[in-house]
Amino acid sequence: MSTTLNTEAVAPSHRLAFWTDVVCQTYVQLQCDAPAGCDAIDGEIVCDELATLQLSRVTATAQFVRRTPDLIARANEDHFLVSIQTRGRGVVSQDGRDAVLAPGDFALYDSTRPYQLTFDDDFQQFVLKLPGPTLRSALRDTQQLTATRVGGDRGAGHLMIQMIRTLAEDVGSLAPESAVAVADSVSQILLAGLATLPAAKAPPVSHLTAYHREQIKALVRARLGDPELDVAQIARALRLSPSSVHRAWSGEPCSLSHWIWSQRLHAAHRDLCDPSMAARGVSAIAFAWGFSDAAHFSRAFRARFGCSPRDIRPL
Repeated sequence: MSTTLNTEAVAPSHRLAFWTDVVCQTYVQLQCDAPAGCDAIDGEIVCDELATLQLSRVTATAQFVRRTPDLIARANEDHFLVSIQTRGRGVVSQDGRDAVLAPGDFALYDSTRPYQLTFDDDFQQFVLKLPGPTLRSALRDTQQLTATRVGGDRGAGHLMIQMIRTLAEDVGSLAPESAVAVADSVSQILLAGLATLPAAKAPPVSHLTAYHREQIKALVRARLGDPELDVAQIARALRLSPSSVHRAWSGEPCSLSHWIWSQRLHAAHRDLCDPSMAARGVSAIAFAWGFSDAAHFSRAFRARFGCSPRDIRPL
């Protein structure tokens, strides 16, 4: 169900403070400032939760939004956000770069480091928010990808904006059992768009290395429920030495053990969101995906997704 927050019913003298509270509540701790000579910001945020993703539409007047070191220190908020411009002009600034966004363009930014969003006039954009570890386990050197424009006129950028527009229109009628699959699809299109950036290009590997890497991934996915799964077991199953497994995996965004852990968490998340699994206990789902300690699973789940396993179960 969509949540709508806007400044319409707020007295003009209180709108800036109200808008700042709304923005912080929806995203992360931020400072919002109106342009010089203006005392208020008028705006609306329509927000939906979709499995591991949050999708919102922001329509507002000119403003400057800052994520400062002091605000970062106040709370442990580890998210990536993606601004997808649909109206007006926006600038995303982080890590020494500025991405100037026209309608259809998007750019990534990281809540764990300072950033600034600049809107010189009225604007509208969609914003995706997703857990930080999710992207870091899928892409190398994410710090090199922030505040870099991905064009929406062709390729993955074009697919991204079309998918987001369609999703925003239909999210209210989306069946709960479809939410995880749709969220995964959006994430994959986002990754495809970011992978086109020059800084995302991975060093070339031999055909044999690429083949072994795909073998490793296929084996892990097939045996994800085995709590004993480790590099030694993978090596034996593929008739490779452990050092060969490590060499084949070298260059991936994260270690093999971290990738296995990440795959388990996301598999458990999918089951916990699935209405057909509602009668199955949280511990049973965790153990089915290779976790052996319910308390440890709950801590890891909260660290990854920002909520407890029970918080996302279908009603």
